[in-house]
Amino acid sequence: MAFLANLFGKKKKQQNDADIREDVLAEEGLTEEEIAAAEAAEAGLSVEIEAEPEVEAEPEAEAEPEVEAEPEVEAEPEVEAEPEVEAESEIEAEPEEDTTTKKSFWGRLKSGLTKTRNAIFAPVDNLLKAFTKIDEDLFEELEEILITADIGMAATEEILDELRERVKDGRLKEKEQVMAALREIITDMIGETQPLKLDTTPTVIMVIGVNGAGKTTSIGKISKRLRLRGKKVVVAAADTFRAAAIDQLAVWCERAQVEMVKQSEGSDPAAVVFDAIAAAKKKQADVLIIDTAGRLQNKKNLMNELAKMNRVIERELPDACRENLLVLDATTGQNAVSQAKEFRNAADITGITLNKLDGTAKGGIVISIKRELGIPVKFIGVGEKIDDMQEFDADDFVSALFGE
Repeated sequence: MAFLANLFGKKKKQQNDADIREDVLAEEGLTEEEIAAAEAAEAGLSVEIEAEPEVEAEPEAEAEPEVEAEPEVEAEPEVEAEPEVEAESEIEAEPEEDTTTKKSFWGRLKSGLTKTRNAIFAPVDNLLKAFTKIDEDLFEELEEILITADIGMAATEEILDELRERVKDGRLKEKEQVMAALREIITDMIGETQPLKLDTTPTVIMVIGVNGAGKTTSIGKISKRLRLRGKKVVVAAADTFRAAAIDQLAVWCERAQVEMVKQSEGSDPAAVVFDAIAAAKKKQADVLIIDTAGRLQNKKNLMNELAKMNRVIERELPDACRENLLVLDATTGQNAVSQAKEFRNAADITGITLNKLDGTAKGGIVISIKRELGIPVKFIGVGEKIDDMQEFDADDFVSALFGE
């Protein structure tokens, strides 16, 4: 029967006439019964041959619509789902990231304050173990420890006076109570947290500081934090004196995703401020941040420059809320306090941004600044990345300082 199938298959491709098939079978010397059997076999074979393409054709016909249907399924999220996901991430994801960043930040701060903690409280703990009672000798030893940790002379004297007062009125009887008393006194000395005042649109933040203190990076970090809070920020590149200052600030503004207004190097800083104010008004910005040149070595030029910029601000934005942030390097210790005193003579400093607080044994400068200058710390930084800065929180700082 295989012979017949092959034979009929070849002839079938050429013609389908039944009479021709019979002639072919006759030429092969087949009998009528064999021809009939062959026809019957052919009929059965023809059904099978025709059925196979039909079976194959059906999945092919069904597969094509399935392939075409897939883009239709993908097209539905393109219209609605994707924008909804992006909108949710923009509104909700950033605060979640900020919360996580804050936890990570204070963890790094606690680790970074290890040197300060060891410089203050490890010696105090050893001191308390060496003394059997609270007396003047203990206070003298304690004074040396606090001054060494850059808490400063004035702040140290105030702490010791308060400790003596507590001994007199009976609140401090045991040497083990000294550590708890230190925590209370330092917490009260730092005072409550004072965030930025952003009461007007726009609010003007002028950033001041010597070169190398981290002024440019601080502007980028603060700009990003404000943007994440939903604030529209414009930055004025008014440090036209230092070479490459504008280019460096442009990099940080790009990272923070905020707009920067600039002119060429050597331009009048007050002219840059004027252009930036115009841009802030046009774009209805919430915050205008102004970079300034750190000319502490020539205080007269610095004061003249700041005064000119202030006149432009007062004329163009007479009712704007103002912040003057002084950027300091914590690793310089009491030198940073001296800088703050000099800059305070050139501008009305409303807050301190304290950088490089991690990895230094001079974290006590926070206490010294508040006590000697009466200026609150508003931002602290513990690294070079754009997220390595947070608003200063007095409770969190004291907790980190005491290793809690």
